[in-house]
Amino acid sequence: MENMDPEKFKSRMHSLAYGNAMMAAVRDYKEDMENQEATNRQQQQVRDVDIDDLLDDPELERLHAERLAMLQQENEKRQKLQRIGHGEYQEVEEGDFLEAVTKTDNVVCHFFHRDFERCKLLDKHLSILARKYFDTRFIKVSAPDAPFFTVKLQVKMLPCLIFFQNGVACDRAVGFDDYSASDDFPTTAVERRLLKSGVVHAPKKKQDDDDQYMPEQVRHSVRKSAEGHSSSDEDSDFD
Repeated sequence: MENMDPEKFKSRMHSLAYGNAMMAAVRDYKEDMENQEATNRQQQQVRDVDIDDLLDDPELERLHAERLAMLQQENEKRQKLQRIGHGEYQEVEEGDFLEAVTKTDNVVCHFFHRDFERCKLLDKHLSILARKYFDTRFIKVSAPDAPFFTVKLQVKMLPCLIFFQNGVACDRAVGFDDYSASDDFPTTAVERRLLKSGVVHAPKKKQDDDDQYMPEQVRHSVRKSAEGHSSSDEDSDFD
């Protein structure tokens, strides 16, 4: 027998090994594709069966009807609250004060003075919170123009927030001490005080975070430096 050139023999062995490896790879790929197709067919059958079952499920129809009824009820409640001033921060005259604090469950009332800068700062925070806490009504009353209720509720220092639940004054925050040691504080500081009083309730967590409820002012102070401003006219006795 004629001896084969070692180099040719080596090359032939490499070719055979490569060919076998390629055939094995093709077989593995084919098996993977067949398994994947079988899995896809099975999942599609399950989906078809589930959808058919759901479409004819009386329990699902009942849940759907209950959900629609709940949404309609919530919408009607929101419209009713909106008609009496919810969602806005409104000034109320002395003659309308009693109706405002007794017509809804939770009310935040700011007794203010038109010339006090601190009252104006608090107005900005409350305007933001009125839009977030729709179920609570936010109002303000000019203390000099409402002498009867100012005396009756013993409002002696401004700004003064009085919190009402079911028509009863349950708590109050006087001045800025409850929010910060200075006039520069975020809306969240006022919000925390309102939550503590129970006159507002933390919104339920949804798909987004609470940032959507409030504009940028909530996360930063709404106060800007005012040249020559003095706080001597605020947090003083109001007689």
